[in-house]
Amino acid sequence: MIKIISLILGGGAGSRLYPLTSQRSKPAVPIGGKYRLIDIPISNCLNSGVRRMFVVTQFNSASLNQHIKNTYNFDVFSRGFVDILAAEQTPTSNEWFQGTADAVRQSMHHLANHDFDYVLILSGDQLYQMNLEEFAKYHVDQKADITIATIPVVDRDAPGFGIMKVNEAGVIERFIEKPKTEVLSEWQSAVPDAYRQEGKLYLASMGIYIFSKDVLHRLFAENPAAVDFGKEIIPEAINGGYKVSSFSFNGYWTDIGTIRSFYEANIALADSIPEFNLFDNQRVVYTRPRLLPPSKIFGTWFNQAVLAEGSIVHAKKIERSIIGIRSRIGENTEISKSVIMGNDFFETLEEMIQEDIPMGIGRNCYIENAIIDKNAHIGNNVVIRGSIALPDTETPTYVVRDGIVVVKKNAQIPDGTKIGLTQ
Repeated sequence: MIKIISLILGGGAGSRLYPLTSQRSKPAVPIGGKYRLIDIPISNCLNSGVRRMFVVTQFNSASLNQHIKNTYNFDVFSRGFVDILAAEQTPTSNEWFQGTADAVRQSMHHLANHDFDYVLILSGDQLYQMNLEEFAKYHVDQKADITIATIPVVDRDAPGFGIMKVNEAGVIERFIEKPKTEVLSEWQSAVPDAYRQEGKLYLASMGIYIFSKDVLHRLFAENPAAVDFGKEIIPEAINGGYKVSSFSFNGYWTDIGTIRSFYEANIALADSIPEFNLFDNQRVVYTRPRLLPPSKIFGTWFNQAVLAEGSIVHAKKIERSIIGIRSRIGENTEISKSVIMGNDFFETLEEMIQEDIPMGIGRNCYIENAIIDKNAHIGNNVVIRGSIALPDTETPTYVVRDGIVVVKKNAQIPDGTKIGLTQ
């Protein structure tokens, strides 16, 4: 048995995902109607036999703590756990985490009482399904000091990643962070013919690592000022003679780093055969069991839509959209290419009557190219229509980012409001 422990990095302030991260940490952002981003790496670990996990975070972690506490409870015989490691002051440091490597360095003392030979480092803001047991076995078979999961990309995408120069034995010889287009030809790697025919000649880091335990301690000691794995620790290890291997991954993977990438990853889940498969008996995506009632539909025309439980929908049409838990959608409303996150609780009929704008989406609304965060109160006859032609905008109730209108959590949008393009 491979003795491994996982550290899942919660990321920084998540400013590129604002306003979804204004009241929650990045791993706690809802996705797919009923999940949260943190469920993805934890599910990958559970499906791969990794039962000991720490989630490292420092921003807005209250809702993340609550979700993990209410979701991942192991029996006493498994010795498994998912624990939160928040940034803290210690005798050796009184600083916030300064980067990925610094977050792991400051968290290592929490691992001292655990028996392990390898440290698996994952990101809390990626969407993918990977057999991490195969990843770990590859690391052991290669007798590597570090193994980095890599994904083949074309020249158009390569400048957005850390690119590895990998030889035919799978060993990483050089590394460059976000190379400029004019030097790309120097960074092609040995890849299978199938990738070569697709133009995927470059191997990009996925930000997923396995370190042998003693190697990680040694690298931290040798590089006391290094704060980032991709920019500092990994290049220093390669240049310092450590064996750094590449584990080539050929499945679906996307980084949820911006509003646009978050929006597109969600909408893609509504495809007839999505690349990220929620309907899988082996690669289960786990989340909190909420024990909600089934959804009720009243005359709504659906096409390529994901509908979570606990919803009551009177809408006229919902197309290519994600409808989250406990959603309320009024009569004659049309929703297209949008992510509706739903609600955290049910309002009673009395509360709905007393409120000027009940929670949910009202009657005769039109919503397109939008993300509606949780517990939003959207009145009747409201138009919300995002477009790439819209400039980035910030208001008290919504923002526009990358052409997507994002209605903030708990926002109140009055009757007749028009946001974005109205023609």
